Amino acid sequence: MDISYILNELGEERDQYFNAVAPPIIQSSNFTFKTVAGFREALTDEFEATLYSRGQNPTLNILRKKLAALDGAEDALVFGSGIAAITVPILALLKHGDHIVSIENPYSWTIKLFNNFLSKYGISTTFVDGTDTANIEQAIQPKTRLIYLESPNTFSYDLQDLTAVAAIAKQRNIITMIDNSYCTPLYQQPIKLGIDLVAQSATKYIGGHSDVVAGVLTGSKALIKQIFDHEFLNTGAALSPHSAWLLIRGLRTLPLRLERSFETTKKVIAWLKQHPRVDKVLWPFDEEFAQRELAEQQMQGCGGLFSFTLKGSSIEKIEAFCNGLKHVLMAVSWGGHESLIIPAVAGVSINDYDEQNLRHQLIRMYVGLEEPDYLIKDLEQALRSAF
Repeated sequence: MDISYILNELGEERDQYFNAVAPPIIQSSNFTFKTVAGFREALTDEFEATLYSRGQNPTLNILRKKLAALDGAEDALVFGSGIAAITVPILALLKHGDHIVSIENPYSWTIKLFNNFLSKYGISTTFVDGTDTANIEQAIQPKTRLIYLESPNTFSYDLQDLTAVAAIAKQRNIITMIDNSYCTPLYQQPIKLGIDLVAQSATKYIGGHSDVVAGVLTGSKALIKQIFDHEFLNTGAALSPHSAWLLIRGLRTLPLRLERSFETTKKVIAWLKQHPRVDKVLWPFDEEFAQRELAEQQMQGCGGLFSFTLKGSSIEKIEAFCNGLKHVLMAVSWGGHESLIIPAVAGVSINDYDEQNLRHQLIRMYVGLEEPDYLIKDLEQALRSAF
């Protein structure tokens, strides 16, 4: 399907709601039935029925159709947060005694899920350097049921060869799942590369305005229905109709926002790389990035998220630089209209900071929709004040 059709028309039956251009927010908790037979049928299969908005809701279903089509998937579910879109499927598909192979350094709450939550229920995880597919293959155990990926991951942007990992998993009947928040479906479509389930934090680019928290999962209808029928309904992880409507609104401008962020990022990175006080820049499409060839093979573009380090990266210099910014905001997340920065040291105790640990030195920046010169001037004055 054409992307313009997906974003502007798919799932929108305008003749059913007064030919309104924007779809309605069906802000209803439950839905009525004219006969007991119809009620009974709905109760037996909530996946196909509009019964209660913890399950299906017309506004959410418009969003689901669009997100599934963008990913080249059969179906989608939407959740109240990105981590819910990761947690609920894993709870649905794994059981006590099962094993996960995960790449190193995924999203912080994913690490907590694996180490602190799933371990209480007898599900174990082995973390490996996923930049070498052999490490993933060697970590597989007889009870491995899931290979978890995040490509690129946040902060260091390590990539995995998705096609190769998918092939290994299919040979062993292991489910593959990826967090695709960095790329969105516009810049990477893991399902077409053989991955089974794709999760995203829709809070980021899909929402695009820093005013909604949400998650999305796409995959085969069989897997999505299995997740929906049990853990999705039981945990009450559903998104609100109003939040779904905000995401539909965000989708309208997704291509424009991604393109703007991508192009501005190129200019900001080019400026940073020539600055005498900047040491390294990490960005998958940078000519010096170690996995650039793989990035260009499996990604159609590269968004506005990158990291860099300062020369002589003391904690004092990092904090002085970040504290000195006047227009780039210091906050978590990315994908909105505003540019953001977060130093890795914000999550590290001052006593634990290690100048030899590259991850401790990283400063992650997201480039929003501001003019490039506006951002560069702010970075320049902050660098000057830090040194």
